[in-house]
Amino acid sequence: MSTETTAIPVVDGSYVGPVRVPRNRASTAFRALTGATGDGAHNIHDDGTAQALGFRGGTVAGSIHLDQFPPVLMAAFTQRWFEAGSISLAFKNATVDAEPVIAFVGRPEGGARQVAARMERTDGLLVAEGTAGLAETEPTHLHAIDLRPSSPETLRILAGVSPGSPIAPRTFSVDAEAQRDRIEQGTMTEPLSWYRGSSPWGPPIVPPSAIVQLIRNGRDDFGPYIHDAVGLFSAIELRFGTGPLRCETTYTVSGEVVAVGASPKTEYVWYDSRATDHTGAVAVSMRMQLRWMKASSPLYGEDR
Repeated sequence: MSTETTAIPVVDGSYVGPVRVPRNRASTAFRALTGATGDGAHNIHDDGTAQALGFRGGTVAGSIHLDQFPPVLMAAFTQRWFEAGSISLAFKNATVDAEPVIAFVGRPEGGARQVAARMERTDGLLVAEGTAGLAETEPTHLHAIDLRPSSPETLRILAGVSPGSPIAPRTFSVDAEAQRDRIEQGTMTEPLSWYRGSSPWGPPIVPPSAIVQLIRNGRDDFGPYIHDAVGLFSAIELRFGTGPLRCETTYTVSGEVVAVGASPKTEYVWYDSRATDHTGAVAVSMRMQLRWMKASSPLYGEDR
């Protein structure tokens, strides 16, 4: 077991992480506490915007919740999880700033390489559920979903986006000092020392929340109409191939749309993306579902 994990207890067949309180840096409460000013962004993390759409307040991003899992995942799968592991979650109920939550990961029994994973608020509300694993042995939670697309004629926010539409390619490299500075601001739920200094793989490695932001879609990938609508993460899967993602290393991002659809309140896109190293090997891949609220888009007008 990695020295990065403290004693993670097993309760009813699952490794149970400690209670953590993820922060929403855009919330009114966080800004009041820190003296930070808002950036005026019209998004789901802003309290006023979220409340106008029926949420209790600005939501904590699903990517932030992912940072709470690695210590529990390493208790289940050792540090190899960062090299060839996966976490695949669908988000069920949004949390707001500083609500206490717990990460659960099933205990692998009989050589199992994939187990159930979930996050709950401390009052038992289900925040996310899915699977976690080591290597590709079974379909992950998100890859097991039948992604039935909607008729293109029903789409307004995502008009013109279709399966196979590409994610614009780009390259990136994470600056270790800049990452350390962000972590030292004190808002990460599980700031492993491997994110701030040397790791078993050499340089610092990149935490899950940062991976999501680095290999997610670009601003213009899904057409112009998403800019006038409020979006949110609905499902995220990270899967390491030749991981972990390392600082001071250049990667290339590519990806494509898998499915596009609509629900009564949202339009959504499923897409796959990946970061490849200089050899072309996939270091980490992601499957994501993004939703945009119909009620936030001028395209729905009187239909809202």
